[in-house]
Amino acid sequence: MTNGPWDGRAVCVAGLGVSGRAAARVLAERGARVTAVEARDDADRRTLAAELEALGVAVRLGDGDALPDGVELVVTSPGWRPDAPLLAAAAAAGIEIIGEVELAWRLRPAEGAAPWLAITGTDGKTTVVRMLACMLTAAGHDALAVGNVGTPIVEAVAEKHDVLAVELSSYQLHWSSSLAPAAAAVLNIAPDHLDWHGSMEAYVEAKGKIYAPGGVAVHNADDPTSTALAEKAAGAARRVGFTLRVPRPGELGVVEELLVDRAYTADPATEAAELAALADVRPFAPHNVANALAAAALARAYGVPPEAVRDGLRAFVPDPHRIQHVADVGGVAYVNDSKATQPHAAAASLAAYEPVVWIAGGLLKGLDVDDLVRSSAARLRGVVLMGRDRHRIAEALSRHAPDVPVVDVADTDTGAMERVVNEAAGLARPGDTVLLAPVGASFDMFANYPARGDAFIAAVERLAAGGSAAARPGDGPRSAR
Repeated sequence: MTNGPWDGRAVCVAGLGVSGRAAARVLAERGARVTAVEARDDADRRTLAAELEALGVAVRLGDGDALPDGVELVVTSPGWRPDAPLLAAAAAAGIEIIGEVELAWRLRPAEGAAPWLAITGTDGKTTVVRMLACMLTAAGHDALAVGNVGTPIVEAVAEKHDVLAVELSSYQLHWSSSLAPAAAAVLNIAPDHLDWHGSMEAYVEAKGKIYAPGGVAVHNADDPTSTALAEKAAGAARRVGFTLRVPRPGELGVVEELLVDRAYTADPATEAAELAALADVRPFAPHNVANALAAAALARAYGVPPEAVRDGLRAFVPDPHRIQHVADVGGVAYVNDSKATQPHAAAASLAAYEPVVWIAGGLLKGLDVDDLVRSSAARLRGVVLMGRDRHRIAEALSRHAPDVPVVDVADTDTGAMERVVNEAAGLARPGDTVLLAPVGASFDMFANYPARGDAFIAAVERLAAGGSAAARPGDGPRSAR
C-alpha cells in the first residue's frame, strides 16, 4: 500500500528476528523507506537480507550500533535492550522508538479491525493464549493466537479475523504506548528479566501497560501485584478476578470439582455459571487451572458461552515441555517441565506433585532460589543438579533442606541428561514423580529449553526400554546429607 501514512517515511527496523523481518516486509509493502539493522552477519542473515532487499529494504548486517541517517522512527525487536547503542542514540535524538506490537496496533484497518484479547504475566502466557483461542473457536469465532506465538502480529492485523488472542511479553509492552485491548489479563508477577528492565518496579510497570481505558481488566485475585495493577488501571470498563478459591461476585473460581463464573452472569451476587470440570483442564496442575480460569475470563468478556469454554478446554492440546507427562517407569512418573526457567514457574510445577525427585539447574540469571527451596523442601524425595549455576541451588538446599539427598552431575557433554535421569531414577521410589523443572535457562548446556526437554524425554524413553536406573562410574559425586 502506498500514498498512505507510511509512504516515504524513513524507518529503521532494529533486529531481524521473526518479528523484525515481518515488520520490515510489511512497512516496505506500505511504501516506507526501510533500513533493517542486524548485529549478526552469517549465511542465514545474508539469505534473509537478499530477500528483503528484493522488496526494497536496505539491510545492514554486522553493525547493530549506528543509527542510520535520516530515520524518523525506529521499530525495535523485543530482545534489544533500551540501552543498546542504536536505541540510546535514537532516544537522545528525540526519535520515537516502538516495538512490533505497537506497530501492529497502528497498522490495523480504520474500520472492521479485529478486537484484541491480550495476555501477559511472568508464567503461563502461551498456554493461556492457546486455551483462549480454542474457546473462541469453539464458540464459532474466526480467532487467531498471535504475539509470541504463531503468525507475526503485524501480518495478522492485515488479515480478516473476528478476534485476536494476543500474547505480550514485558519487552513488547515496554515499547508500546497506544494499545487498547478489549480485554486484557495479567496472569501473575514474579521477578524475571530484571537485567533487561533494570528493576522490579520497571518490570511491573511494563506489565501494567496491557490495561487500557474502556477495556476489561482481568487479574489474578490470588496474586497481589496482578490485583494492584488492575486496581490502578485507569478507566477500565470493569475488573474481573480469577482465583483457585471459591469465587466472590466479580470473579471466576473453583467450587468443588467445577470451574465457575460469578462475574459475567446476570446477577453475580446470587448466580454462578458452570464453565467446565477440573478434569477438563489438561495437564492438570493448580497453576494450569489458574491458566484455564484466566482464558475463560477473557473469553467470557468477549461473550463466549459457558459450553464453549468447556469445549475449548477439551480441544486444547498442551504445548510440549510444560508439565508434560513422559512415561511411568517402575511405578515412577517422569514429567518434563523444561519451560520452568525461573523460580516462580518451578515453584508452581513442584507444587503439583509429591513426593518429587527434582532435576534442577542451568543459568539462574541472577534470580534467588531460597524461597523456592524453602517452600518446596517438604515434598522433595531427592534432587539431581546439573548446569552452570547448580552450586547456588545446592547452597539453598543445604540451608533449607539439609536432609534431602542431593546428586551433583557436573557433566556437560551430550550424555549428561541420561546420567541425570539415571541418578533421579536411583533416588525415586514407586509413587514418586521425577520432575524436570530446571529453574534456570538452558543455554549453558542446550540450544534452548525445548532441546533440554527433548534430551530428558529421550533419556526417559531409554530408561523405559530397559536402560540402567542406577548410577554408573563417573556419573558425578553423590552427597546424601
